[in-house]
Amino acid sequence: HGIEVGSPPKAGAYQRRPIGPSEFRRFYDRGDLPIQILHSGTANRISWKVDIEKLDYHHYLPIFMDGIREKEDPYRFLSVEGTHNILDRGGSKILPVVPQLIIPIKTALNTRDSEVIATTLKVLQKLVLSGEMVGEALVPYYRQILPTFNLFRNSSKNIGDSIDYSQRKRLNLGELIDETLEIFEAHGGQDAFINIKYMIPTYESCVLGS
Repeated sequence: HGIEVGSPPKAGAYQRRPIGPSEFRRFYDRGDLPIQILHSGTANRISWKVDIEKLDYHHYLPIFMDGIREKEDPYRFLSVEGTHNILDRGGSKILPVVPQLIIPIKTALNTRDSEVIATTLKVLQKLVLSGEMVGEALVPYYRQILPTFNLFRNSSKNIGDSIDYSQRKRLNLGELIDETLEIFEAHGGQDAFINIKYMIPTYESCVLGS
């Protein structure tokens, strides 16, 4: 694989791609999602019409996740905020849905849009930390989601986001990718490192003794 690693990305590899309307937008426009916007003095908030724990996760989580590639509000705000709400409250319901989340995640990453990629990385971090075994369940899908990580890993583009969930210092895109990979490795079980390394040969383990 040495030749592939050394070859530069194809021309246009970093260019943003057109972002098609999401399933989330379609469902929201039809009034088929149990959410609405609460307009308050300083910032809009999401209001749930049902108890989040009682949602059908197989149905709703992939739809919300599909919306994280949206650039336009209210779709962007509601889908990102809603996804974080669902992951915060999902517990054991999240693991069985992981296979259904791969296409929305891959689609968001493949927009090649730095803001959308940053949003998706934060969602991926929350996903991995949302429940036991979720990080391990993602390992078989690294080949689908890590190529974009590899492409943008050296990006120093600042991604100070208006929705900053981490409340940490503003990371640039490359740092956020590395932080996400470290969370993947730490929570992905014994096969995580070798599978990350296969896709991203320059990755160094963050776990002692690897």
